[in-house]
Order: sequence, then C-alpha cells, then structure tokens
Amino acid sequence: MAATTHTVTNQPPPLVGYDVFANDPALTEGVTRYIAAERLDEVREELGTLGKAAGSAHAQHWAEQADRHPPVLRTHDRFGHRIDEVEFHPAWHRLLGHAVTAGLTGAWSRPDGHVRRTAGFIVWTQAEAGHGCPVSMTHAAVPALRAEPELAAEWEPLLTSPVYEQELRPVAEKGGALAGMAMTEKQGGSDVRANTTRAEPLAAPGEYVLTGHKWFCSAPMSDAFLVLAQAPGGLTCFLLPRVLPDGTRNAFRIQRLKDKLGNRSNASAEVEFDGRSWARRVGEEGRGVATIIEMVAATRLDCVSASAAVMRQAVTQAVHHSAHREAFGGRLIDKPLMRNVLADLALESEAATTLALRLAAAYDGGTEQDRHFLRLAVPAAKYWVTKRCTPMVAEALECLGGNGYVEESGLPRLLREAPLNSIWEGAGNVQALDVLRALRREPEALNAFLTEVGAARGADHRLDRAIKGMLTELADLEGIEARARRLVERMALVLQGSLLVRHAPSEVSDAFCASRLGGDAGAAFGTLPHTLDLAAVVERARPVIDC
Repeated sequence: MAATTHTVTNQPPPLVGYDVFANDPALTEGVTRYIAAERLDEVREELGTLGKAAGSAHAQHWAEQADRHPPVLRTHDRFGHRIDEVEFHPAWHRLLGHAVTAGLTGAWSRPDGHVRRTAGFIVWTQAEAGHGCPVSMTHAAVPALRAEPELAAEWEPLLTSPVYEQELRPVAEKGGALAGMAMTEKQGGSDVRANTTRAEPLAAPGEYVLTGHKWFCSAPMSDAFLVLAQAPGGLTCFLLPRVLPDGTRNAFRIQRLKDKLGNRSNASAEVEFDGRSWARRVGEEGRGVATIIEMVAATRLDCVSASAAVMRQAVTQAVHHSAHREAFGGRLIDKPLMRNVLADLALESEAATTLALRLAAAYDGGTEQDRHFLRLAVPAAKYWVTKRCTPMVAEALECLGGNGYVEESGLPRLLREAPLNSIWEGAGNVQALDVLRALRREPEALNAFLTEVGAARGADHRLDRAIKGMLTELADLEGIEARARRLVERMALVLQGSLLVRHAPSEVSDAFCASRLGGDAGAAFGTLPHTLDLAAVVERARPVIDC
C-alpha cells in the first residue's frame, strides 16, 4: 500500500550542482565591468570555481550542519583550568576555511581586490551566511591597523593570508589569523562614546591593560580583537591578542554566548576584561572612533554584500521552484501573477548586487572622488539594502508555499538571517543620521554622490524626476532628522536606478524605474505594471543546473 500511495510527483529537483557565480548575470556583468581586462579571465575562473563549490551538495550539507549544531562555550578544561574556548561543528570550519583559502580576507593586497572579493563574498555567502562574520571582521581590521604601522606590519600578512588555522597559538607560529571586534557595551550600544571600559598604560610604549565588559564581541574564537576603551587621553582603539607572545592565554573571559534569532552557526559573546587583559594601542589616544571608522565602513559594505547574497539565494530558490512546480494547469513560473512576484523579487536582488559592486569598485579606485562618494553611498546603501532584505526573503519563501516554511528548504534559515545586517554595524537610524552628518560636514561627499547619479540623467524620465525630488529634499535640511529615513531611502533608490539605467538590460531598468521611482507599483512585491516585459526579467534570474 505504501509503495502505491507514496509516489512523488510535481516536486522540483534539488537545486544542487550549479555554478552560483555563472548563474547570476548581475554579478558576472558587474565583474566584467569593473575588473581590468588583463585580469578578467583569471578572476572569472577564480569566481567560477568558488561558484561551483557554493552550489555543490557538500557546501549545502555543511551549511545545514553548521546551522543545526551551533557553537558551544567551553569555559574550563577537564582539570578546571580556565580556557574560554568556543567549540564549533567541523562543518563550520570547512565553510570558514574555504572562505579564507578563496582569498575573502585578502582584498587589500590584490589588484581589483575589493571587486573580486565582494563578488566572491556574495557567491560564498549564498552557501551559508553565518561564517561571514569572522571573514568580514578579519578583512575590515586591516585599514584600522594601518593607523599603527608597526602593528600593521606584524598582523596584516596574517589577516590577508589564504591559510586557515583554527588553533589558538601565538601568531608568530601561525600562517594565518582571524580578527574579531569588541566595541559595544550594554549601557551604550551604538553610542560607543558612552563606553566605560578602562585602559591603563603600562611602562612599555603603546601597551595597556584593560578593565571592563563588552556586551557584544564578534567572532570570539579569533586570534585578536579590535577594542574601544577609555584611555587617559579619551576613547582609544586597541588590539587585544587572544594568546600572548610567550604562549600563555590573555585574560579574555567569555561570559556567555548570545542566543540569537538567526546567524546561529556564528558565535557572538559577552566578554570580560579583568585588569590583566593586555592590549596594544592602535592610533593616538582619544582618536578611537576616527581609527575604527575605516573598519566600520568596510564592514558596512559587507552588510550590503551579505544582504545582496541572501536576496539572491532567496530569489534563486523561488524561481527554481516555480519553474518546476505545476498548479492549476501549468507551471507556476508561467502564471501572470506569480511571474509578477518573481520579477519584482529579481529586480530587488539585481539592484542590491549592482550597488554592492559599485561600492567595491569605488574602494578599488581610491581617488578623492571615490572616497567622497563612499562617504554618503555606503551608509545610504547599508540603510536601504539591508532593510529590503527581510520582506523580500519572506516573499520568496511564500513562493514555495508550505514547502518553503519547512527547515529542509533552507528558506527559514535565510529568513532568520535576513534582519541581521540591518542591525549589525548600526541599525537604520544610525545609518540615516550618519548620512545627515556627512551632508552637513562634507559638501564634497554630496557633490560626488550627485556626480554619480547624474551620469544617467536624460536616460529615463522617471529617474530624472526622482533626482529632482531628491534635490528638493536636500535643499531643505531644516528639521530633516525626523524625515531622514525618507531622504536616505530616496538617495539609495536614485543611486540604484542610475546604476541600472546605465548597466542593466532595458527590461530590468524599465521595470525598476517604473516601480521604484515612478510610483507605478504597490507596497507589496508582485505589483509591477503588467505592461512590462516581466518574463525576460524572471528568465534572467533563473538558475541552470549545469555542473
């Protein structure tokens, strides 16, 4: 009886054995656009190898295992010695090791490093997002450490190394190292100037001992941490190693691991510095925020990139399911209403990916114009792209119906992950206020931003109107704080629209401008004007199982 009743029909094949990079036109076209011609073949091959790995059965199995077996805190060994170690499932180490080996912490030392690294980060994050935290922290620590050349010379080769070594040993004995961050405290959160952790100078120049409690410590299994503490000269940045040069453990007490909504494979902790926690100063005393700001900017770009990755994986799953599932006499992907939903999701994904790559290209450019552009574009993009991630993933899950609500589909893991990047490195209000701060203090930033969006002027009347409306908002900064979110949303949408008009196929840019800038769509996904070429937009997002 069971053999005759349990016949499986009308289910999509597993989305496994496909090239995550090659199946993403927005990503492949962006890489072609920004990578120098003499390196393009090399980078495509590198990303294609990573893309095949990300779409493999092995990576999907590792992701499931890492999520189902979250890290465990081991405060003491069997003999009662304090060890403060975080134990991870082997699948986590495979994912993180693959990321490090693929060069996802080494952008600073490679030509076109940020574009190739951002593209790789988007590809590999689609395998599993939780391990991206230590990858991002390690990558972003480099520009902060450069404020102290001696420290940078010691640590940068290790942080950018493609060697992954999980054991805690003196870094002089390791071929590669990871970095974490411990900035926020329970009384201050994003207001780091309210921090109370103290730093007392020692006799040796640049050496201190720290006393205090950190409410959030990212990647507590790392080899070193960037920490903010109050020195005699004010809030200052420090590098705190996990293992001291003589091989003994630094006083780094992990009080507990956070029980988080998502990002379950990754450890976040509360840590205690007990007055014996040895650290080295990074930058000048009292310049802690200025020193750490380069790290924050780099991790905010990773928030955009990681959200773009989560979006892309969600829409990939939704389109794949709809292409193989039949209902009411035909494939879901051919139903006008489902096609509208899928096209809307695909637009959101492509806009996020295109914007992330443009920001990465500006990092590689390194000119004053690029720097001023990033000052406004990064917080605006971080605000908007991360905000759009959660409703978009929820809609993609709905495309699978009940199948999407089941853990085995992977969509619940994506949905739990989706809100993270809108909170990490400053929630929405922090980003909006940062944009206002830049507008008031750095007029060159606005000029660079307007130059970028103005490159598409005259190409689409809806974009032109949106730019005019944004300029009207910018002309009146009186009482702007209460409407800052609306302004930043407009800035992000105009920037995405400008990029898509210049670089995306006409069916994509037309649909984006009609719905996001022309106001010809509703608040929910799936309300695009029916006269658009939605079938072409969906087909562009459809994955092909080919490896």
